[in-house]
Amino acid sequence: MIDNNLYQLHKELRSLLGTRFITDRTVRETHATDASYHKGSIPDAVVFPKSNAEVSKIVKCCDKYKIPIIPYGTGTGVEGAVVCIEDALCVSLNEMNEIISVSTEDRYATVQSGVTRNQLNAHLTEIGTRLHFPVDPGADASLGGMAATRASGTCAVLYGTMLDNVLGLTVITTDGTEIQTGGKAIKSAAGYDLTRLFIGSEGTLGIITEITLKLARLPETISAAICSFHTVNDAINTVINFMNAGIEIARIELLDEIQMDAVNNYSNLDYEVAPTLFLEFHGSTNTVTEYSEDADRIASENGSVDFRWTTDENERKRLWQARYDSYFAALNLRPGSVGYVTDVCVPISQLAMCITETKSILVKSNLLATMLGHVGDGNFHVVFPLEPGNSDELDEAQQISNQIVDIALEMGGTCTGEHGIGLGKRAALQKEHGNAVDIMRTIKLALDPKNIMNPGKIFI
Repeated sequence: MIDNNLYQLHKELRSLLGTRFITDRTVRETHATDASYHKGSIPDAVVFPKSNAEVSKIVKCCDKYKIPIIPYGTGTGVEGAVVCIEDALCVSLNEMNEIISVSTEDRYATVQSGVTRNQLNAHLTEIGTRLHFPVDPGADASLGGMAATRASGTCAVLYGTMLDNVLGLTVITTDGTEIQTGGKAIKSAAGYDLTRLFIGSEGTLGIITEITLKLARLPETISAAICSFHTVNDAINTVINFMNAGIEIARIELLDEIQMDAVNNYSNLDYEVAPTLFLEFHGSTNTVTEYSEDADRIASENGSVDFRWTTDENERKRLWQARYDSYFAALNLRPGSVGYVTDVCVPISQLAMCITETKSILVKSNLLATMLGHVGDGNFHVVFPLEPGNSDELDEAQQISNQIVDIALEMGGTCTGEHGIGLGKRAALQKEHGNAVDIMRTIKLALDPKNIMNPGKIFI
């Protein structure tokens, strides 16, 4: 039986949104969780606002009746950041998908938070710009969700993360107030940096409804390369040598031998089953040729088995197919499995040791696991294909994840380079930041005194 607060909330939101206020169980179930193993409650209702004004009114209603709000993008996260709790309202931002403006001269775009990165890049191509948005987390995530989780991905080594590519935000705060942070200028020294406060806050401080993003020029030429090695250490040392040689690489991905075997089987490829680097160079034709040839030489000096590079678009896509297929290929090693994914990030000088120690733990484990990562910035992931509902396997995967975090922290790294905290790494956040987490809680309490905005996330 619905309580009076929920009843009144339903009444007001149905009047405001009409058919975009939904209590259908199937819709609610699809908005109950993300791509992680975390399971929660089904939201009490799902709403689909289309404007800042509607989001503001929704939040004011929830504030009045003290009903929890779960902001929802595309649900592609892996740490439970949008997993629902009982009697919560899910605010789906999928219909806030308007590209508001693009400035080719100043190289920025302002979009609603439901716009996905692929949607934005397709639009930039359609209107004839030579610009693109370069932050690529793999999934076609919403840009609002990417801002909320401080996403990065394969191109971060050259273009940076969301933290580096957001100029300003529109945010609906926990009492329904609409605020703007930052702006369209490339820098500002005006007051507290509220933009960076909301980036990575995972929907716990307010709902991001609009984002102004930096755009990058499309490179004249793109070259892709692949090379395999006898050991992970050889591959990592090659990456360090690339950087010391001044080679600018747009993407540097490492797949271990188990992951390479997985993608060969999944995508009918014939790559060497060995630790493998995937590289991409952006720039002028002469520049990418020079970088590719220098990379070939350095890789050979470090024992590369086979270095292949190309500027042909179709061949580039073929070379990168293994990386694009990696997650589903890992799950395919165990048909019917569900994925448990963890990530850490360490200083590049510590990466080889961190991966070596991690692999020594994995070898002793009863679990199947693959490893891949954006090694140019010290970030790597471990994927465990688990039997659905097997609590023993889940417990072991969590224990190993905790061990990997401990190794990374001892090396001056972080418990997560890009997945965020959500539900899955709340204890790890405490371990990493200690008393500083109390300051984070103080900020949360100051901005959300009723604790209605995505409660239970980030903090234990």
